Amino acid sequence: MPAFKAPDLNERQAAARAAKQKALEKLRAKPPVDPEIVAARVAAREAKEAAEAEKRAAKQAAIEAEKAAKAEAARLAEEEAERLAEEARLAAEAARPKLPTAAEMKAARDARYAARKARVKGR
Repeated sequence: MPAFKAPDLNERQAAARAAKQKALEKLRAKPPVDPEIVAARVAAREAKEAAEAEKRAAKQAAIEAEKAAKAEAARLAEEEAERLAEEARLAAEAARPKLPTAAEMKAARDARYAARKARVKGR
């Protein structure tokens, strides 16, 4: 088996020229692109982008609607909590014993005094 011989500069340059020439021939052999096919691809891409944009818009609208529904539910819950708090305050106020006014206390004291006087005179 012969030993490996490293290519010199001229051999490497020739290999590079051959590779470039082969790539160029392959590119020239390619059939030209039909404008109808290009137009169809562009139309398909635009349709796909439009569908994706519509899908994004629908998703965003759904998110906004969900946010609005949550905000409405939170507002209703807050109103209900305020109503219940007001009812609880009114119930507590109604359950609290009513303290007599100064005039009522004086009238009761005077009535007790008059009753005691009447009992003492009646003996």
